[in-house]
Amino acid sequence: MKLAIAGKGGVGKTTIAALLASLFQRDGYSVLAIDADPVANLAASLDFPDPHDIIPIVAMKDLVEERTGAKAGAIGVYFNLNPYVVDIPDKYALSHNGIKLMVMGGFRSVASGCFCAENAFLKALLSYLLVKRNEVIIVDMEAGIEHLSRGTAAAVDLLIIVADPGKRSIETAHKIRELATSVGIKHVQAVGNRIRSAEDEERLTAALLPIKILGIVSDSIHIREADINGRPLFDSDAKVITDVARIKASIIREFGA
Repeated sequence: MKLAIAGKGGVGKTTIAALLASLFQRDGYSVLAIDADPVANLAASLDFPDPHDIIPIVAMKDLVEERTGAKAGAIGVYFNLNPYVVDIPDKYALSHNGIKLMVMGGFRSVASGCFCAENAFLKALLSYLLVKRNEVIIVDMEAGIEHLSRGTAAAVDLLIIVADPGKRSIETAHKIRELATSVGIKHVQAVGNRIRSAEDEERLTAALLPIKILGIVSDSIHIREADINGRPLFDSDAKVITDVARIKASIIREFGA
């Protein structure tokens, strides 16, 4: 089961990714969580110790140079477009509470004209993880999905777009769906987060059409406080855990983990 989770910054996508990872692990699945967002918060949300001390894969300059043949940051040089990455997860993934985690670090923007060794290395690694690894893979992505190639995107069982009732969040959700369709992701559904009322749910459901709603997660001051204070999310609000557990059940039902 390969899940990618995207959405506008601040809508709670990392929270959803962390809770899904914890629920799959609790039910006996082997889980590998991937933080592919330049603003890396997944480790903290999963209660990993000293999350800010974790070195992202892309910042391991000697490793990037060893595998690609080019120094990190070098522009206009030859490098290996298909670096060897098979051993990377077992060597560099961290483990805590039964969940494995890899912090990728940010892809350098394609829009800036970057065609560099770091991007080639990260793309090869992400492709290997999604195509070859036999685990529940949950990728916490940034809003843009431009670093997913067609081949890699085809391995994603489901792209989950997290959206709240805000207008900008909804606009971002539709842009993500367009990008996902363009690279060949077949299944794109949405999770409504921070929903305060039936009216919120109805309004968001209508505004997201034709994106199907996979599930709804209630607004929670307890989750926000846990996030602010660095407390474990999984123990913060039983109602939210129940909401996300229903989403997990729907994923298994529809996509057969």
